[in-house]
Amino acid sequence: MHENLIAPCGMNCGVCIHYLFMQHDINKQGFRRKYCPGCIPRGEHCTHMGHYCELMAEGKVRFCFECKEFPCKRLKALDRRYRGKYHMSMIENLKYLRFHGIEAFLEKETEKWRCKACGGVVCCHNGLCLECQIDTLHRNKKYRWNREENE
Repeated sequence: MHENLIAPCGMNCGVCIHYLFMQHDINKQGFRRKYCPGCIPRGEHCTHMGHYCELMAEGKVRFCFECKEFPCKRLKALDRRYRGKYHMSMIENLKYLRFHGIEAFLEKETEKWRCKACGGVVCCHNGLCLECQIDTLHRNKKYRWNREENE
Protein backbone atom coordinates (compact mmCIF):
# COMPACT_ATOMS: atom_id res chain seq x y z
CA MET A 1 0.00 0.00 0.00
CA HIS A 2 1.11 3.51 -0.70
CA GLU A 3 0.77 6.80 1.20
CA ASN A 4 -1.12 8.39 -1.71
CA LEU A 5 -3.86 5.79 -1.30
CA ILE A 6 -4.84 7.12 2.13
CA ALA A 7 -7.56 9.72 1.64
CA PRO A 8 -7.86 12.76 3.90
CA CYS A 9 -10.99 11.27 5.50
CA GLY A 10 -9.04 8.16 6.55
CA MET A 11 -10.33 5.88 3.80
CA ASN A 12 -7.69 3.44 2.59
CA CYS A 13 -8.33 3.65 -1.15
CA GLY A 14 -6.07 0.61 -1.61
CA VAL A 15 -8.82 -1.65 -0.21
CA CYS A 16 -11.74 0.05 -2.03
CA ILE A 17 -13.65 -1.96 -4.60
CA HIS A 18 -13.28 0.73 -7.28
CA TYR A 19 -9.51 0.84 -6.83
CA LEU A 20 -9.13 -2.95 -6.73
CA PHE A 21 -11.34 -3.39 -9.81
CA MET A 22 -9.04 -0.94 -11.62
CA GLN A 23 -5.88 -2.70 -10.37
CA HIS A 24 -7.11 -6.06 -11.65
CA ASP A 25 -9.03 -4.64 -14.66
CA ILE A 26 -12.01 -6.70 -13.54
CA ASN A 27 -14.43 -5.10 -16.02
CA LYS A 28 -12.77 -7.22 -18.71
CA GLN A 29 -14.41 -10.19 -16.92
CA GLY A 30 -17.96 -8.93 -17.50
CA PHE A 31 -18.35 -6.50 -14.61
CA ARG A 32 -19.34 -2.87 -14.94
CA ARG A 33 -17.81 -0.89 -12.08
CA LYS A 34 -16.35 2.58 -12.02
CA TYR A 35 -12.56 2.46 -11.76
CA CYS A 36 -10.75 4.85 -9.42
CA PRO A 37 -7.03 5.38 -8.75
CA GLY A 38 -7.78 6.89 -5.31
CA CYS A 39 -8.67 10.39 -4.13
CA ILE A 40 -5.17 11.85 -4.01
CA PRO A 41 -3.83 10.31 -7.29
CA ARG A 42 -6.85 11.51 -9.26
CA GLY A 43 -6.47 15.04 -7.92
CA GLU A 44 -9.51 15.02 -5.63
CA HIS A 45 -9.14 15.81 -1.97
CA CYS A 46 -11.65 13.20 -0.77
CA THR A 47 -14.58 11.51 -2.46
CA HIS A 48 -16.48 11.18 0.80
CA MET A 49 -15.87 14.54 2.44
CA GLY A 50 -14.33 16.95 -0.09
CA HIS A 51 -17.57 18.60 -1.13
CA TYR A 52 -18.65 19.11 2.52
CA CYS A 53 -15.48 20.54 3.99
CA GLU A 54 -14.01 23.84 2.82
CA LEU A 55 -10.57 23.10 4.26
CA MET A 56 -10.40 19.77 2.47
CA ALA A 57 -11.94 21.04 -0.78
CA GLU A 58 -9.24 23.69 -0.96
CA GLY A 59 -6.48 21.24 -0.02
CA LYS A 60 -5.62 23.08 3.21
CA VAL A 61 -5.48 19.88 5.28
CA ARG A 62 -3.94 16.54 4.35
CA PHE A 63 -6.00 14.61 6.91
CA CYS A 64 -9.22 15.40 8.77
CA PHE A 65 -7.49 15.09 12.14
CA GLU A 66 -5.70 18.37 11.35
CA CYS A 67 -9.03 20.20 11.67
CA LYS A 68 -10.17 21.68 14.98
CA GLU A 69 -13.63 20.12 14.44
CA PHE A 70 -12.29 16.55 14.11
CA PRO A 71 -14.30 14.39 14.07
CA CYS A 72 -17.07 16.43 12.49
CA LYS A 73 -20.69 15.33 12.22
CA ARG A 74 -20.35 14.19 8.59
CA LEU A 75 -17.21 12.16 9.30
CA LYS A 76 -18.96 10.51 12.24
CA ALA A 77 -21.89 9.51 9.99
CA LEU A 78 -19.53 8.15 7.33
CA ASP A 79 -17.56 6.28 9.97
CA ARG A 80 -20.71 4.72 11.43
CA ARG A 81 -21.74 3.45 7.99
CA TYR A 82 -18.30 2.02 7.19
CA ARG A 83 -17.93 0.34 10.59
CA GLY A 84 -21.32 -1.33 10.21
CA LYS A 85 -21.09 -2.38 6.58
CA TYR A 86 -17.42 -2.60 5.71
CA HIS A 87 -15.39 -3.52 8.81
CA MET A 88 -13.34 -0.33 8.84
CA SER A 89 -13.37 2.96 10.72
CA MET A 90 -12.14 6.16 9.18
CA ILE A 91 -11.97 7.82 12.60
CA GLU A 92 -9.86 4.96 14.02
CA ASN A 93 -7.64 5.17 10.93
CA LEU A 94 -7.17 8.90 11.41
CA LYS A 95 -6.43 8.58 15.13
CA TYR A 96 -3.85 5.90 14.40
CA LEU A 97 -2.29 8.07 11.70
CA ARG A 98 -2.10 11.06 14.03
CA PHE A 99 -0.38 9.17 16.83
CA HIS A 100 1.77 6.63 14.94
CA GLY A 101 2.45 8.20 11.53
CA ILE A 102 1.89 7.11 7.97
CA GLU A 103 4.54 4.36 7.81
CA ALA A 104 3.18 2.50 10.84
CA PHE A 105 -0.35 2.94 9.52
CA LEU A 106 0.55 1.51 6.12
CA GLU A 107 2.21 -1.51 7.76
CA LYS A 108 -0.87 -2.10 9.93
CA GLU A 109 -3.23 -1.78 6.97
CA THR A 110 -1.13 -4.08 4.79
CA GLU A 111 -1.37 -6.79 7.43
CA LYS A 112 -5.04 -6.18 8.24
CA TRP A 113 -6.21 -6.44 4.63
CA ARG A 114 -3.82 -9.21 3.45
CA CYS A 115 -5.56 -12.30 2.07
CA LYS A 116 -4.65 -15.30 4.23
CA ALA A 117 -4.92 -17.63 1.25
CA CYS A 118 -2.80 -15.91 -1.39
CA GLY A 119 -1.33 -12.72 0.09
CA GLY A 120 -3.42 -10.43 -2.13
CA VAL A 121 -5.53 -7.55 -0.87
CA VAL A 122 -8.98 -8.10 0.64
CA CYS A 123 -11.60 -5.57 -0.44
CA CYS A 124 -13.21 -3.64 2.41
CA HIS A 125 -16.52 -3.42 0.55
CA ASN A 126 -17.14 -7.13 0.14
CA GLY A 127 -14.48 -9.00 2.12
CA LEU A 128 -13.13 -10.79 -0.95
CA CYS A 129 -9.66 -11.06 -2.40
CA LEU A 130 -10.01 -10.28 -6.10
CA GLU A 131 -6.96 -12.43 -6.84
CA CYS A 132 -8.19 -15.73 -5.41
CA GLN A 133 -11.92 -15.25 -4.68
CA ILE A 134 -13.12 -13.63 -7.90
CA ASP A 135 -15.29 -16.70 -8.60
CA THR A 136 -17.47 -15.75 -5.60
CA LEU A 137 -18.05 -12.35 -7.16
CA HIS A 138 -18.84 -13.96 -10.53
CA ARG A 139 -21.55 -16.06 -8.86
CA ASN A 140 -23.00 -13.07 -6.99
CA LYS A 141 -22.08 -9.66 -8.42
CA LYS A 142 -23.65 -7.92 -5.41
CA TYR A 143 -21.77 -10.05 -2.85
CA ARG A 144 -21.19 -8.45 0.55
CA TRP A 145 -19.28 -9.64 3.59
CA ASN A 146 -20.27 -13.13 4.69
CA ARG A 147 -21.62 -12.45 8.15
CA GLU A 148 -21.05 -16.05 9.31
CA GLU A 149 -17.31 -15.82 8.61
CA ASN A 150 -16.95 -12.58 10.55
CA GLU A 151 -19.01 -13.19 13.71
